[in-house]
Amino acid sequence: MIVRNEDLVSHQGGISVEVLSTPRLIQLMEASAIEAIQRFLSPDEVSLGTQVRIKHLSPTPLGMKVTAHAILKEVEKNRLLFWVDAYDEKEKVAEGEHERILVSKERFLQKVEKKRIG
Repeated sequence: MIVRNEDLVSHQGGISVEVLSTPRLIQLMEASAIEAIQRFLSPDEVSLGTQVRIKHLSPTPLGMKVTAHAILKEVEKNRLLFWVDAYDEKEKVAEGEHERILVSKERFLQKVEKKRIG
């Protein structure tokens, strides 16, 4: 990704620092984990993020390119644990772990609908 205005800490309000925000960085790393397994999922499966443990190591300014990587390091039943990291054009900017679970898409959507209608 290229860091845009909407990705900045200053866009979230309260802080006038024009660097990539941690939530947006986490979103990028989570997307890399999803992409890493997407082709292996059956049409009736969905992966859901359940945990993120990330260290944001260095700031990335507006306009700089950031690349995230995800490596599946552990599988336990339907639980997937990824090592994730991210680099800007100069250095490593984040590292950590991301956990996802595989669930039935139909059961998940039924649960969402049940919660929505009460």
